Amino acid sequence: MFEKIFKLKEHNTNVKTEIMAGITTFMTMAYILAINPRILADAGMDPTAVLLATCIASFIGTSCMAFMSNLPFALSAGMGLNAFFAYTVVQAYGYPWQVALFAVFIEGIIFIIMSLTKIREAIFNVIPISLKTAVSVGIGLYIAFIGLQNSGLVIDSSSTLVTIINFKENFNTAGICAILALVGIIITAILYIKNIKGSILIGIIITWVLGMICQLVGIYVPDVQNGFVSLFPTFELTDFSKLGETVGQCFNINMSSVGIFNFIVIIFAFLFVDLFDTIGTLIGVSTKAGMLDKDGKLPKIKQALLADSIATTAGAMLGTSTTTTFVESSAGVAAGGKTGLTAFTTAILFLVSIFLAPIFIAIPSFATAPALVIVGFLMFSSITDIKLSKENYTTAIPAYICILSMPLFYSIAEGISFGVISYVLINLICGKRKEIKPLMYILSILFILKYIFL
Repeated sequence: MFEKIFKLKEHNTNVKTEIMAGITTFMTMAYILAINPRILADAGMDPTAVLLATCIASFIGTSCMAFMSNLPFALSAGMGLNAFFAYTVVQAYGYPWQVALFAVFIEGIIFIIMSLTKIREAIFNVIPISLKTAVSVGIGLYIAFIGLQNSGLVIDSSSTLVTIINFKENFNTAGICAILALVGIIITAILYIKNIKGSILIGIIITWVLGMICQLVGIYVPDVQNGFVSLFPTFELTDFSKLGETVGQCFNINMSSVGIFNFIVIIFAFLFVDLFDTIGTLIGVSTKAGMLDKDGKLPKIKQALLADSIATTAGAMLGTSTTTTFVESSAGVAAGGKTGLTAFTTAILFLVSIFLAPIFIAIPSFATAPALVIVGFLMFSSITDIKLSKENYTTAIPAYICILSMPLFYSIAEGISFGVISYVLINLICGKRKEIKPLMYILSILFILKYIFL
């Protein structure tokens, strides 16, 4: 059955590999089940309702990706977009969370139209191959940086913005978690080098088990007040009635109390970030997986973008912020995932997590951090495909700017934005106008206007 639906032999893969890859993707994404309810709770939403909505929206979106495009990409509530939802739209602008959900719903409808009319596909295809490769490299650094932050290895600094943790300070909480993350990185790297099947997933589990052992012997001491909870999963029943507090609430608004211009700005902001985060993720992961054709295009990109749009719309109706394609899909791809069976496996796990949410939420961030760091390296290795010789500086320097921007600005979208603007300006001024396609001019102008007005 799986062979007929997902064409496994054609993609040189098998059921075991695909399922293992899907589990790996889910394990690296599971943190969203803990983080998204916390963030949207700051917008006044019930965390249990948000958890349920996130699980169901992730199932719907990832299943659509699996069956519509047969690609190994998973979807869930996007990080960054949920923060914009809670802290900007609701807290800073003062709008009710129902209004923010309605803006996400409208965004999803617009994206469905754009996907059906090939606008999003055209944007994907017009980006030069050098920038597409740069996006893959930049995402590698970006998710590795996220992993280092999640583990507590990288912390904020008033003088240098970021710095390494002081292992001696708070050793029994933050210190030991950071050390476990380092150990996990080494273990995962060794397993991967030795070609152990499911090495990334095994690395996550081993790191988690080591953490539980540390708690048993007293090396790790939970400190709930500071966010360091027990590393052992708990078994509690989920209150499914809570979902009723968010389902359909995106339509329960009074538009007369919302300024139409401000509302349009909010929709555009959601549109912009989601559009280029999704495109960046698809470019980066598919480039590393070797899924692009000789012209740098992704087969079935239209279906993939449509699945992403449906997920956003469904998520808004259920009660969660923008549901989008996750860069952590690269973990499953690195584990051998090549078809929609990988995505469908992840989708099923999101559905199951409704019943086993306490277990999945218990996966500590220091245990998933090694997976993100190693996958980041695998994506970073694409840098050798960028031609860096002097005669190629007009393409190499924009690629470099794109790579640099993603981790430093903490945004895939900003990396693409600066990459496109610099590509157009450098090639235009250096007399290489033939290298610039008309749509690239439009994109660069839109990006510049975004920085002026948003």
